[in-house]
Amino acid sequence: MNREQLIRALRALAKEKEVSFAVDRQAGKGSHYRIEFDGRKSTVQDKLNPGRIRRILKQLEIDPAAI
Repeated sequence: MNREQLIRALRALAKEKEVSFAVDRQAGKGSHYRIEFDGRKSTVQDKLNPGRIRRILKQLEIDPAAI
């Protein structure tokens, strides 16, 4: 899963759960984006691996099975 696929999945999940979701492309350093899901924040790198995706989902308190 790449960054854009993760963002699309999180956006769809936020819509389904009726919670807020935002992507700030300017707040992160370099190619990193800051995302906010239901008040929780995380940084998403350009290159993702399964470990990074798990860490992001843990920070956002999202069950990986939901994605």
